[in-house]
Amino acid sequence: MPFDPNLFRQVLGRFATGVTVITTAHHGVKHGMTANAFSSVSLNPPLILISVDKRANMHELLNEGDAFCVNILAEHRQDWSGWWAGKAPKEGDQFVGIPHTTKATGSPVLDECVAYIDCTVWARYPGGDHTLFVGEVQEAGLSADANLKPLLFFASRYRTLAEDAS
Repeated sequence: MPFDPNLFRQVLGRFATGVTVITTAHHGVKHGMTANAFSSVSLNPPLILISVDKRANMHELLNEGDAFCVNILAEHRQDWSGWWAGKAPKEGDQFVGIPHTTKATGSPVLDECVAYIDCTVWARYPGGDHTLFVGEVQEAGLSADANLKPLLFFASRYRTLAEDAS
């Protein structure tokens, strides 16, 4: 029996994930992309992994560039997820009106995020229709607001954490 790619997509959608915006600066222009394919790899050296579709604009930028930042979105920033999931212009400044700074690598770090991880590209690996970009952490930080909760994605919908019952 042939493998059903739609079923595979549905199965993967049952794994709850956080929502991130991957950012980079390329030739002085800032870019972003919503992603949930992100994980830790190693503590020593500090490495993380992102998976980027080869058809995405960000793919070319990360193939040519040497840095990116993973911004872990807070639950009140679902609008930012939608913005970088397809509403942001491909050309021009995607960050107009969006508060951000830069840190070690020069990649945009979004304000009001739960946390960020600023990386240089450590390695690139082919992964089917995606490329796996391993980043070496240059700087990381947490929001000063310890009450911020992450934006989650499960079964094709945004979700939030429930209050702790204890």
